[in-house]
Amino acid sequence: MTLRIRSFVFLALVAGTASACHKKPAAVTPAPQPPAPTSQPQTTQPTAPPVTVAPPSNTGMSDAERAAEVAKMKSTLTATIYFEYDRSDIRDDSRQILDSKVPVLQANTAVRIRVVGHTDERGSDEYNMALGQKRAATARAYLVNRGIAESRIDVVSFGESRPAMMGEGEASWSKNRRDEFEIVAGADQIRVQGR
Repeated sequence: MTLRIRSFVFLALVAGTASACHKKPAAVTPAPQPPAPTSQPQTTQPTAPPVTVAPPSNTGMSDAERAAEVAKMKSTLTATIYFEYDRSDIRDDSRQILDSKVPVLQANTAVRIRVVGHTDERGSDEYNMALGQKRAATARAYLVNRGIAESRIDVVSFGESRPAMMGEGEASWSKNRRDEFEIVAGADQIRVQGR
């Protein structure tokens, strides 16, 4: 090989090696810029806490408390009142019992009751039937005068035929001179109101 060719090959090798080893300068990455200001400031929305839904309750009472209150209302409606011998006028203690029935009846308009008049054994059967009827009618009139519809209150008399207590003497007779109250319609619709 001639010197010329050798020189040429040598130069080509040097040039190729130089170009192979030559690196491009690394691209310069600009530093991150803060976001451009906007016309409205950016705010982050707070995350709402999870909502827990309580079971619906009109009264704030448990089922057991509600059932106890309904039982108490039924007991109020069926509470017995008593009379003096041979009388049909309402005694003071009986007024309180009748007055306690009024708000229950007003709050539960589907409820109908029956007033059952009774007497003790003294007197004739006919007289006692009439006296029992008069006692039941007096209790109904008392409730009607306090705003309860007469159509919601039935009356009946059993006279002396269904004594509450057997025996003679005032201890027995005083328990037999009475009006009993029965719920005849709407007992399953009684509701606790406003609690």
